[in-house]
Amino acid sequence: MTHFAFPPPAPSTVPVEGGDVVFPVRRILCVGRNYAAHRREMGGDERDPPFFFAKPADAIVALTAPQGEKGGEVPYPPATHDLHHEIELVVALKSGGANIAVEAAMDCVFGYAVGVDLTRRDLQAVAKAKGQPWDAAKGFDASAPISAIRPAARAKPNGAIRLSVNGQERQVGQIASMIWTIPEIIAEASKLWTLAAGDLIFTGTPEGVAAIGRGDRVEGVVEGVGQLDFTIV
Repeated sequence: MTHFAFPPPAPSTVPVEGGDVVFPVRRILCVGRNYAAHRREMGGDERDPPFFFAKPADAIVALTAPQGEKGGEVPYPPATHDLHHEIELVVALKSGGANIAVEAAMDCVFGYAVGVDLTRRDLQAVAKAKGQPWDAAKGFDASAPISAIRPAARAKPNGAIRLSVNGQERQVGQIASMIWTIPEIIAEASKLWTLAAGDLIFTGTPEGVAAIGRGDRVEGVVEGVGQLDFTIV
């Protein structure tokens, strides 16, 4: 009989709105530069297709405080002096597969959430300059704050997406302005990975990304999906 060498870690989970159900996270995929204005902001060419990078499942920080109430706390990470916020619509999958057709992609969706892709921008700049991977810039501990997941039947992810810091609006856009749509993102990701239930896909961020520091309160909203609220400590 096989035994674990030590007790396995508990799975990362995200609460599901409307009850005591939680969504077990298998992995996190992220789409880069999926809004034209942000692509220009980061020095990209509008003709470049979006690309994917990943975060580990345990990068999740689940935040469920109602809007207007004090939210959770997210630690300022080590090894950076330039931490940036990137508000995103998150798609949670209930099924998957490889080479999924665009027409069938929405059948895989369990629900939606509001996420923030935290980025150590200074480490990312160094990695870009040297042609190195972005893992340390994107996939660090607590780099993926996320709201509760709203089941697809109750969600309408087609409105505004906004983020403010200390009450000052920083990012604002429209989900409809994404270059690649939700089904297109799922289909493209399935060409690179075999998707499965438990996968989360961060779908890209609008323009206005900027630095945050200790003590800053971050509030994000995706109309028709939900909101999150946290303070950097």
